[in-house]
Amino acid sequence: MSDDRITYDPRGVMLPQHGLTAEDLSALAPRLEAARQEVLDDAQHRIAGSEVPLSKQPLDAGFHLLPERLLTEFREEMVFSEDTADSELAHIHVAAGKLREQVDRVIVLGIGGSYMGSRALMEALCHPYHNQLTREDRRRWPRVFFAGNNLDNDQTQGLFDLLRRGERAEGVDERWGIVVISKSGGTLETAIALRQFINLLRASVDDDPELIGQLVVPVTGTSGKLFDLAQALGCQDIFQVPEGVGGRFSILSAVGLLPAVLLGLDIGQLLAGAAAMNEHFSTAPPGENVVLDYVGVCHAMETLRGCNIRVLSTWGSQLEAVGLWYDQLLAESLGKQEQGAVPLTVVNTRDLHSRGQQHQQGKRDKLITNLIVDEPQRGPLAVGTSEHDQDQLNSLADKTLPEVLSAAIAGTNQAYRDDNRPTADLHLPRLDEHVLGQLFQMLMLATVVEGRLIGINPYGQPGVEAYKKNMNAILRESSS
Repeated sequence: MSDDRITYDPRGVMLPQHGLTAEDLSALAPRLEAARQEVLDDAQHRIAGSEVPLSKQPLDAGFHLLPERLLTEFREEMVFSEDTADSELAHIHVAAGKLREQVDRVIVLGIGGSYMGSRALMEALCHPYHNQLTREDRRRWPRVFFAGNNLDNDQTQGLFDLLRRGERAEGVDERWGIVVISKSGGTLETAIALRQFINLLRASVDDDPELIGQLVVPVTGTSGKLFDLAQALGCQDIFQVPEGVGGRFSILSAVGLLPAVLLGLDIGQLLAGAAAMNEHFSTAPPGENVVLDYVGVCHAMETLRGCNIRVLSTWGSQLEAVGLWYDQLLAESLGKQEQGAVPLTVVNTRDLHSRGQQHQQGKRDKLITNLIVDEPQRGPLAVGTSEHDQDQLNSLADKTLPEVLSAAIAGTNQAYRDDNRPTADLHLPRLDEHVLGQLFQMLMLATVVEGRLIGINPYGQPGVEAYKKNMNAILRESSS
């Protein structure tokens, strides 16, 4: 990777008590190497399409080399067939461009991995108030709202209120569209929302079937309820959830890439960052490998020091949704067979005033990983002077918000260190598509490496299916 690579600094876990030693981590190196090789073999297994042993099923390892495949197809198309748009990336750009010229708002329907990655990208990389900007300030990209991820009656109707601006949506400023993401179409929360929003959309376009086919864009499987509905609606653009890619690992497929383009983001750089992380992961040794070192520290702190709560401490609100995406990734992948650490995302300095007390003096069952952005996206904002100095801040007038934040990080880490509370720092040089591509791929790889390390299949989520089965049974019974 180039100089914009993300870095991991675990020195804050090297504590005289309640921490780790260099020997603890060195002892893990052979097992980490073996787990890495298994993950690399899993990816090749998916590419070869050979029969998956029962002990490995499901093997949703298709996410691993997806960035390279998508980029290669797109680059080859640009070289050999510039007049066509057959590659998936080209198709995504074309479809997003068409929707951009037709609507001012897009509702992204999906639950879990079908929307959490898109939301993370929006909050991390777009203007913090993207949906409040004028169309010109958004460079004509639409406002994006997320729904179909819960069963909240009032929230749903509140979004309906925003979409109803007249009996008929005339022109781009009034018109809106739907991107619906569900591999099967059978997830009840998303399916119900889709029915409700399509009914509202029909009313807004006088039930014009051609417009509906243009304004509803599904990302789904090659068969199933949503695929069949898309055919019935005459949807002009239908994208596929790749085979062998589970929902929580799907951010770098059309699931995350289509909403990303609709937000005006550079998905080429996003994929290039992920590909760079793949190269780093496959070649760098333990001690120099951000994926293996992160897994080694987390695993050792859990097994040797009982730290089974992993706090991802994001220093700035832009990364909160990234943390929530990671919460799902870790919980669904490793929370099996009565194992798996508990993920918890906090936003500092905000949550130092809520959870900070427990982290400082509560049970010693937590490993805190600080997610730090080294360079803000915009120029530093100074505290500033005032003729009213009752707050006594004039002495800090020349300090900037990044400087104050840096002092807060250093002061918090020192407080934890003084009480033998382990911390590690994960540094992002800045927030852009290339860096976020690295981060998403790093966390996905780390999760599957840890699964192989502890003997758990990191793919599939059998525990999620129980509530779905029970809910459907209760609803069908009460309707009969």
